[in-house]
Amino acid sequence: MFPDLMRDDVFRLETNRLWLRWPRAADAAVLTRLAGDAEVAETTAHIPHPYPAGAAAEFILRARAANLSGNSLNLVLAHKRKPSEIIGALTLDKVDHGHASLGCWLGRRFWGQGLMTEAAVALLGMAFQVTDLQVVTAAVRPGNARSVRMLETCGFGFAGLGIEAAPARGGQVPVERYRLKRAAFAQRLGTRERPLALMQMQTA
Repeated sequence: MFPDLMRDDVFRLETNRLWLRWPRAADAAVLTRLAGDAEVAETTAHIPHPYPAGAAAEFILRARAANLSGNSLNLVLAHKRKPSEIIGALTLDKVDHGHASLGCWLGRRFWGQGLMTEAAVALLGMAFQVTDLQVVTAAVRPGNARSVRMLETCGFGFAGLGIEAAPARGGQVPVERYRLKRAAFAQRLGTRERPLALMQMQTA
């Protein structure tokens, strides 16, 4: 799904305030602290709480292997002023031909600043521009208003209620489903399939 450019760990995306890059071993301690927050974990399907010792290192290895496969792109976020200290993560996973799912989480003290929206716009813009991706879906736990606002700002529309697997939450959970088509993203942000002004692909 993703071209060779994204399968190299020097790949990164730049926004006004953030770097989005591959996770690395040095991120484990901060990742453990942020993802170990119960309020963060509860919004996700895959982050356990309490957060086990060694889980961050395992996540980093899995994420890097998935990136190498080209069927997933797992990136962490960092402020430009502190590029070595991550603040959250987001992922695009291939579901089927032309279809991917978006997942993300952000450290609690960084909520309410529009950072995940900024990161998601860059990632989605890049993905629509350099792949054959046609639609992106996302699932949100009911009551997660912050994630809903982020998705709607990116152009996602409500696609119904459902039940999805959430291993870290003990099984299946109710979710609200959202859907974004390529054309809707371009129209919502006024890109008209042109490169985003605030997004640069860096390979060095």
